Amino acid sequence: MEFDIVVLTDHRYVSPQKKTPYIENVLLEDRLVVEALQAEGLKVVRKSWDNPHFDWSTTKLALFRTTWDYFDRFPEFSKWFENTSKLTQFINSKELIIWNIDKHYLQDLSKAGVAIPKTIIVEKGTQTTLQALFSTAVQDHGFRKEQFVLKPCVSGAARHTYKIHTTEVSKYEALFGQLISEEAMMLQEFQENIVSEGEISMMLFHGEFTHAVLKIAKPGDFRVQDDFGGSVHEYDPSKEQIAFAEKVVNAAPELPVYARIDLFRDNEGNWALAELEIFEPELWFRRNPSAAKKLAKTIKDTCLSVKV
Repeated sequence: MEFDIVVLTDHRYVSPQKKTPYIENVLLEDRLVVEALQAEGLKVVRKSWDNPHFDWSTTKLALFRTTWDYFDRFPEFSKWFENTSKLTQFINSKELIIWNIDKHYLQDLSKAGVAIPKTIIVEKGTQTTLQALFSTAVQDHGFRKEQFVLKPCVSGAARHTYKIHTTEVSKYEALFGQLISEEAMMLQEFQENIVSEGEISMMLFHGEFTHAVLKIAKPGDFRVQDDFGGSVHEYDPSKEQIAFAEKVVNAAPELPVYARIDLFRDNEGNWALAELEIFEPELWFRRNPSAAKKLAKTIKDTCLSVKV
């Protein structure tokens, strides 16, 4: 059997025996997308990306949705990604995903005029210490806060993300040495307003704004993800914020079919980009089910060259 589109997920979410609120949200989000695509007349199936039995050449498109184990299995995923890209078309494109999956892309956006937090990227295998890096951050990169955030360049769900105070650097030296021997890492100036005001997530499909949410960390934490107790709220963005998000997607190497722009007010009081997510972002369809229909129509109109 041939399909127009495969909606990609994580094997843990194919037929889960235990359904936590988190898993229920995953299933709901994917169901809304599948049903919206079917309503457009498309033949749709939902599969785990690592399904060894599915023939990927039998689908015209593969849509990344809830493939949220890829960063824990990155070598395996990378091999699958490369092989499967030869058999079907990815949404977003292969080239765009490769660019976006590694947070080095922030440097490209910064050069294009998009405001980002003060950031230092430390390449894998670099011979340095965390203390030396922090000194460089203050002297050469203008870090002004006594706290900074350390995280991987390829990551998700706040994996190996740490808020470190300057008085605690020595406690993290061994961990940093281990991490940097395995992957590229980044230091960013800690952003106080993410804690006090939250982070805005804005969804754009083919450059057009659809909806937004405000994510707020739980008291005592700095991570806004609901995995760590963060809360999500309805949000009506200003024209300025929408224009910022539009500027971000238009600065990407190509216009994404779908994207999530996470923005916040930086330590200087200006709007800045936390992340541009165009690989497998949570798009909060459960907060705005009609947006799933907009995505389905966008995919049909922009990715399928023949009518189905």
